[in-house]
Parts: sequence; C-alpha cells; structure tokens
Amino acid sequence: MRNPPLSLYIHIPWCVQKCPYCDFNSHGLKNALPETEYVAHLLDDLALDAHRVGDRSVDTIFIGGGTPSLFSEASIAALLEGVKARVNLAPDAEITLEANPGTLEAGRFNGYVQAGVNRISIGIQSFQKQHLSALGRIHNSDQAMSAIAQAHQAGLKSFNVDLMHGLPEQSLDNALSDLSQAIAREPAHLSWYQLTIEPNTPFYSKPPELPGDDLLWDIQTHGHGLLKAAGFHQYEISGYSKPGFECQHNLNYWRFGDYLGIGCGAHGKITDATNQKIYRTVKVKHPRGYMELARPYLDQQTEVDNSDLAFEFFMNRFRLVEPCPKQDFTDFTGTTLSEAQHSSLEKAESQGLLNSNTTCWQVTDKGRRYLNSLLSAFV
Repeated sequence: MRNPPLSLYIHIPWCVQKCPYCDFNSHGLKNALPETEYVAHLLDDLALDAHRVGDRSVDTIFIGGGTPSLFSEASIAALLEGVKARVNLAPDAEITLEANPGTLEAGRFNGYVQAGVNRISIGIQSFQKQHLSALGRIHNSDQAMSAIAQAHQAGLKSFNVDLMHGLPEQSLDNALSDLSQAIAREPAHLSWYQLTIEPNTPFYSKPPELPGDDLLWDIQTHGHGLLKAAGFHQYEISGYSKPGFECQHNLNYWRFGDYLGIGCGAHGKITDATNQKIYRTVKVKHPRGYMELARPYLDQQTEVDNSDLAFEFFMNRFRLVEPCPKQDFTDFTGTTLSEAQHSSLEKAESQGLLNSNTTCWQVTDKGRRYLNSLLSAFV
C-alpha cells in the first residue's frame, strides 16, 4: 500500500434557505453569520487533523456547502492563510469555492481570487424561472448570467457551471435550452446531472412529478451531443470540461485519493500506509455542536474493512471515463482481488460493461449507464 494524492475539503454549512431537493448538511440562515468564529474553528479542526498526513502535500482544496459565497472575501482570505500555516499546500494547488448567484455582490469574485481562490463552481441549476422556483433557488436568470460574467472577468484559472436536468415538468426543449445557454457563456467546465429524490428532503416526503425514463434518456443523449459538439469531453458521469480543465479535486475523489474533511459534518478519507489501514472520518454535524468547545470536532472514525475495499475502490474509479490502472487497486487498497472478484470482472466484460487489458480496466458507455449493476458484484 502507498499513500495516494491528498486533498482538503472545507464545509461551510449555511444557506439563505434550504432547497427542497438538497440532502447535504446545510442550514438556513436565522441569525448573523458567525464568520470569524467559524473560520477559527475550521483552522483548529485542521490543526488537530494535520498529524494524520504529516508533511504530505495538499494538492487541491474545495470549499463547499451550504453556500460558501455567503462568507466575505476577508473571511476566505483568513481561512486560506490559516490553511497554508497548518499543512503543506502545493504551490500550484487547485482551490475551488462554491458560489450561489443569489449571494454575490458585484466584484466579489475578484476578492476571492485575491484571497487565493483560483476556481469557482457556480450553482445555477437552471436559467428558467419556473424551474428555479420549483427547485427553491433564490436567484434568477439575470443573476446567473451576471455571476458567469464576473467569473470570466475575475482572472480565474477555471470556473464551473452546475446544471440539473430531469426537473419537475421539464421538457426536452427546456432541458436543452438550459444547456445551450450555459454552453454559450463558454465556461471551461460543466457539471450536468440529473435531479434525484433523496431521503430526508421535502421532495422525498412530497415528490414532484419528474420526467419519465424515455424522456430522461432523450435529454441525456441529446445533451451529450450538444456538449461534445461544443468541445466538451465527458470525463466522469456528470463532469464535462474543455481539455485540461477537469476538476482535479473531484478526480482525486474518484481515483480513490485521500482527503481531509473539516467543518460541520465533513467527511474525510485518510490512508495510513505504514500500518496498512484506511480510515474514514466524520465531523460533528450541527454548527452549534461543532463550535461547542466542550466536545471534539471528530464525531466518528472508522477503519475501512478489507472486505469493503473492492466495492469502495470500484464505486469511485468506475465513475471515470479514463482507464483504471490495475496496479492502483493494489497500491491504494493494500489488497489483491479474490477469485470471486476476478470472476465478477470477467462477467462484466462478457456483458459489455467493462473492457480490460493486461494493465487497465475501462468502463464502457453501457457500463456507465448500468453502473449499479456493475458494482453490485462487489457488495
């Protein structure tokens, strides 16, 4: 076993209001944001975690939420300066911040860039009033366009536009209109994913009527064609980018890399190659509990059992379009495939879900469409 590349995820849990489809750990604003206090706790949390990684280089940072763009440029600057003081941040690290168009003041992206952010992910989801309303989004189309314009002008290395499809009462023309409008604004990266109904959300307790499977397939196939014609390549299930602008943070997740997770409810995965162990961590979920000095930030730590490693590895790696080097499985899990697992992979290959050669596996287009079936052999 060897240590894989390392990332840092930072969770900021507040939103102006909670969207009805969202199952992330986010909380609607009720009082003033405790920015200074929360940044101090984030940095204390990181200081306590730093021993897990020693002098390993942190190659990417992702500040997610919630809505991180609720935090001021000064708070993000203080956060990133504190991170640099506590871990070995790579000089060319990709540093992403999620932003909601409804929380942006003019020019705020410029301040984030000065703070050290070099990539923004803008949560637009749709440009159409009826769909934004159904999704509980607080912005409108004009604000979305303004956010994209700001991103172009801010001197970022890259920015992403988040779009959903398969929305309540969405037609093929509606879905392709959203995608065409995003493509026309020339982002370097597009995350284009289907709305799913998750447990413990308002949409789960009162589900909206969503497009049927045939329409969803038409949306996906036509949309993929639009993206390909515009020069985007699909590098993972919902990730499209211009060549060279893939999200390095997400790639590290899917390649079974390590990541420290700090902030309310943040998850982490850390390899201890010396002792041949992999740990998963979860931080205290609620902001009040997280900022309560009487208890530690760490809520759970579990060692990944050897019997779960194949499923966890392939669940991540098979999201990607790129080939998966077979050596990575041994290097990053410290185990070898059992005879039953070899047989499962051979069966998947015979079903057209997977291709392989002496050095790599690669999921086929059919395999990505039926990924759950492919992974079920490793449960």
